[in-house]
Amino acid sequence: MNRLEALRNEVAWANKMLPAAGLVTMHSGNASGIDRESGILVIKPSGMDYDRITPENLVAVNLSDGSEIDSDLRPSVDLPHHLFLYRNDPSIGGVIHTHSNHATAFATVGQSIPCALTAIADEFGGEIPCTPYVDNEDEHIGEAILEYRKRAPAILLGNHGVFAWGANVRSALKAAVMVEDVAKTLLLARQLGDPQPIPPEEAEKWYDRYHNRYGQNG
Repeated sequence: MNRLEALRNEVAWANKMLPAAGLVTMHSGNASGIDRESGILVIKPSGMDYDRITPENLVAVNLSDGSEIDSDLRPSVDLPHHLFLYRNDPSIGGVIHTHSNHATAFATVGQSIPCALTAIADEFGGEIPCTPYVDNEDEHIGEAILEYRKRAPAILLGNHGVFAWGANVRSALKAAVMVEDVAKTLLLARQLGDPQPIPPEEAEKWYDRYHNRYGQNG
């Protein structure tokens, strides 16, 4: 299996995981991944139900000019935002977009998700920021993401939803899942009282342990 075939398999899997993880309904949302060596990314076809997605019907696109490669299907309408992120941050290997309910509830009221859980400190190293409302013309969404993002590999788009990214498709998916999970917990916590933010120096301890000493090597 060559690199592009492996990438297609990974992106198809990630797209199918979006409804399985409760992050999307019907055909909203999308996942993409890029092969940096060839400059080719693959992304969900526009408006396609997730149960129809296969590695073969993902749309391949040239990073340089955004042209489609040997496909009769149109790519996701969010392709320009994915392209903008890949072009402007070479560390990104996968991008996920969702409208997951609890995280989007924060975006609806223009609120960042505060770092009030050790799980947030672990994965994100601080709050998950929220941009102001931005329209979907040209590169406005991508520009807003880069302007308002912090260390977290995810951001809320005001009145819209969630973008998450990572060094590869799996890490981007993990970030998207974690955004929704912690958003749900904090909304539940607000029914009991005011969530208490973790001091930045304490969040740094959790982030360092999680990213440098947690899990297995290799």
